[in-house]
Amino acid sequence: MRAREYIKHLLSIESYSFSLAEISNQTDTTDTSLKFELARLVEKREIINFRKGFYLIIPPRYSKQGFLPIQLYIQKLFQSLNRNYYLGFYSAARFYGASHQQTHREYVMIEKPKLNEIKKNDFDIEFITASQWPVKNIIEKKSDAGYFYISSPVLTAADLIHHQTKLGGINRMLAILEELSEEITNEDLNDLLTWYPHRSTIQRLAFILDELQADIDLSVIFNYLKSAPYFPVLLSPKKNQKAGSVDNRWKVDVNIKLESDL
Repeated sequence: MRAREYIKHLLSIESYSFSLAEISNQTDTTDTSLKFELARLVEKREIINFRKGFYLIIPPRYSKQGFLPIQLYIQKLFQSLNRNYYLGFYSAARFYGASHQQTHREYVMIEKPKLNEIKKNDFDIEFITASQWPVKNIIEKKSDAGYFYISSPVLTAADLIHHQTKLGGINRMLAILEELSEEITNEDLNDLLTWYPHRSTIQRLAFILDELQADIDLSVIFNYLKSAPYFPVLLSPKKNQKAGSVDNRWKVDVNIKLESDL
């Protein structure tokens, strides 16, 4: 089988990506011939050499923009890397209907070690490394190309808040957090509290959910926080600034005015 034939087969089963090892095992050409054939298909823009040893197939319906939705290839990419991942942050929020501030940039949470961002053609992916891998709150979703993983609504919100300084700040994400709050269930929240390592982020999350008047039983978070000492934190972390006096039960020093960027 030639490379083009195998790629046609992949498209017939709604698979839009492949690794070099995978196609080598399925074709009967030499390594040199295979690489030459793949190079020609790249030149014709039928495939993209997305990352060393990993290719994306661009079918006719996506050929005009030369871009594939991330859910069509992210699972196979990380299978080829033998790494854990989940779509998170603004990318996950989109699947819950929170699409404010969306750009072509995608955000993926990964385990250590660090992975360099990918910027190629119209593809732009930032990988953020988790300090502790979740034991819960990762959801399996289905796309045309199979399943893929994303963070649950509450983990998406917590990740956004925890990494706010990298992602444009609280006010940039406030409208998204409001929409995510409508998707958070008690089960989702309870699961997060069993393992999430950053208590200061939980304080900020609770404060924001309180301000947004989310329809969530926040007493669950308050009881969790009371189970051990917790201390004042800044709503928006700043270098060389410490939390001062607080007047709310979450012990959050509101050092910025909450105001959506939209």
